[in-house]
Amino acid sequence: MEKTNTMTNIARKKPVEVEVCQWTGKNVDEIKNFCGHSANFVMRQDGGIWFTTLDIITLEGTHYADFGDYIIKGVKGEFYPCKPDIFEKTYDIVR
Repeated sequence: MEKTNTMTNIARKKPVEVEVCQWTGKNVDEIKNFCGHSANFVMRQDGGIWFTTLDIITLEGTHYADFGDYIIKGVKGEFYPCKPDIFEKTYDIVR
């Protein structure tokens, strides 16, 4: 890769396919099968209503996944959550 002499360069993401699963709040088994031990489910209460939340163990530590977030399996087998608006700008579902 050719670099310029400046500190700031322009880069383009390489076209790499990754596996992905969207967290709906109801697909606990699907997420467990997809992420294995990288997914931690916690029952939390808000205003008397109980619901399941999802924490993903990433290379950078534990990240909370909101309903609707995409869980991505990276090129090294790592998992991380991605907000839907960012996902839609940077990925296309191919199958």
